[in-house]
Amino acid sequence: MSKIWQKSVNVDKLVEDFTVGRDREYDLQMAAFDVLGSLAHTQMLESIGLMTADDLQLVQQELKNIYHDIETGNFTIVPEVEDVHSQVELLLTQRIGEAGKKIHSGRSRNDQVLVDLKLFFRHELQQVVEETEKLFKQLIELSEKHKDVLLPGYTHLQVAMPSSFGLWFGAYAESLADDLEMVLAAYKITNKNPLGSAAGYGSSFPLNRTLTTKLLGFDSLNYNVVYAQMGRGKTERVIAQSLSSIAATLAKMAMDQALYLSQNFAFVSYPDTLTTGSSIMPHKKNPDVWEIMRGKCNRLQALPNDVAMMTTNLPSGYHRELQLLKELLFPAFTDLKNCLHMATFMLQNITVNTDILNDPKYAYLFSVEEVNRLVLSGAPFRDAYKQVGLAIEKGDFKPNTQVNHTHEGSIGNLGNEQISASFSKVVKSFDFEKVEKAIEELVGKSESRKVRK
Repeated sequence: MSKIWQKSVNVDKLVEDFTVGRDREYDLQMAAFDVLGSLAHTQMLESIGLMTADDLQLVQQELKNIYHDIETGNFTIVPEVEDVHSQVELLLTQRIGEAGKKIHSGRSRNDQVLVDLKLFFRHELQQVVEETEKLFKQLIELSEKHKDVLLPGYTHLQVAMPSSFGLWFGAYAESLADDLEMVLAAYKITNKNPLGSAAGYGSSFPLNRTLTTKLLGFDSLNYNVVYAQMGRGKTERVIAQSLSSIAATLAKMAMDQALYLSQNFAFVSYPDTLTTGSSIMPHKKNPDVWEIMRGKCNRLQALPNDVAMMTTNLPSGYHRELQLLKELLFPAFTDLKNCLHMATFMLQNITVNTDILNDPKYAYLFSVEEVNRLVLSGAPFRDAYKQVGLAIEKGDFKPNTQVNHTHEGSIGNLGNEQISASFSKVVKSFDFEKVEKAIEELVGKSESRKVRK
């Protein structure tokens, strides 16, 4: 079977296999979005007289049929076809004849893959936000539930000052709120329409790019057609940075969990069904979920550099290695969503130790509290510090374990309400409803809901 771009010369099979690589595999994940792009593009073609109303009706109906096939798992990219764009066009032509050959007017595979990727990335970022929101709510719930349970705070891995489970859980919740700001920036850059940039230099057809922008639910255009092509690689780099930001939060939390589950700490515990054992040590309860998560998230933190190294010395215009970015980004979305989901699941089953500070080894944890009490009684800070220090040296220090922290963000005033308000404000800024409404109008309500799952 000849390629849609092929003329009279057949490409060597070895060259074809090397250049196509894993494109078919990853393109299957973009198939529904390729159809969405074509639904919008063909409406625009009819509006400027490049497609008749009859042809449009034929094409739109068959595109919706293909969309349904994709959503029900009945769509494949045959080995003789190199990508999803060619497969959809081939199916249209086979099913409705000449009208199917008209859908590519005014675009190139360059801007076609760009719009597919933007729609795919937009969808994936929404799912990341939704999984992050679930984890955030779980952390806030645990922070409130255990806000009065103290645990040791550490600096340099040395016992430092009193902390609490309220602070510990809440810290990771607020970290996710900041991470979501990064995701929002990536979403805004992603949610711009490149369709109509063609091969990167525009078209002599009188395209209505504003119409396709509205139909696809984009916020605005990538106006400059050269920049639209330059945006491939840049979009992926910004997305990679946002994913790595969440991954850094999860990796640190996973390290805390593995540490706190160990017998030397014993701050938290999990049901036996959520930990693993040893082949020779019957007492072991290994935190494998958190360790795998730590490894995956550490790998995700390298993602921005991987994307940068793929694109850093490319001039403007399209280059074939850009397709390799899919091999970096697509699995990254899957890994991060799985990690977010598993973190929420594990935390739903966590048990905290409510008697940690009864152990005498944590007595010095309250040394700063005692210094502050002396200062509040009128002693200069340096004198109070010296007095408590001498008592510790002589072994005479008797800790008062009462903790009275009242300022914003401290043990007694967590600020969870403010943190939650900040998180909610960021989530609302994504305006997912606008996108969902646009997709519903393109393909119908029942089908558009499927693509969001």
